[in-house]
Amino acid sequence: MFPFDVILFDVGGVLLTNGWDHRERAAATERFHLDASFEARHLAHFDAWERDAISMDAYLDAVIFNQPRAFSRDEFVDFVFAQSRLLRGGAMGILKHLAASDKYVLGALNNEARETNDYRFSKFGLREYFTVALSSCYLGLRKPEPAIYRRAIDILGGPAERFLFIDDRQENVAGAAAVGMRAIRFEDADTLCRQLVNLEVIEEPAMEGICNLD
Repeated sequence: MFPFDVILFDVGGVLLTNGWDHRERAAATERFHLDASFEARHLAHFDAWERDAISMDAYLDAVIFNQPRAFSRDEFVDFVFAQSRLLRGGAMGILKHLAASDKYVLGALNNEARETNDYRFSKFGLREYFTVALSSCYLGLRKPEPAIYRRAIDILGGPAERFLFIDDRQENVAGAAAVGMRAIRFEDADTLCRQLVNLEVIEEPAMEGICNLD
């Protein structure tokens, strides 16, 4: 028997760069000369966008195009999407190896707005490796709320201890552990390789090749 039935990955900060986190918003502030109130407007609407309660257009109307701008909507959207890149030192190689092994149900458990999530999944071919996408925009729930982890267990089938969850944020790791999942905080691919060898998820001879894949 394999040590787990399901392995769930966060996306931003584990496989890819974050799509629209504080660093990306800071870059947008500089590039488009946004005023200091941009961040407050973002915080007021971002939760709803990530839960798919509002669209990207509604988010942009409230947060960016609440006043005339010297740039177009298309220019800004292109900038947002361009922030997504493979994460240096990330776990993409590990994900590819696990998918090729065909031993586990692999999925995403991530907080992401629908438009950026769909773009990132398509751009980086994540659906080739994931069996299921349990993204906040599809479930209407966000980490670290206990309900999103319980929903994942309900959808894929328990018990919780047969789930392994990998995330770069401690509060999200703690949320998964609180419902009984085994949870790992992602630091870098080398560390994750060693942790997965210790958990008997991957075999030690494969470590070097896996960690060099991304």
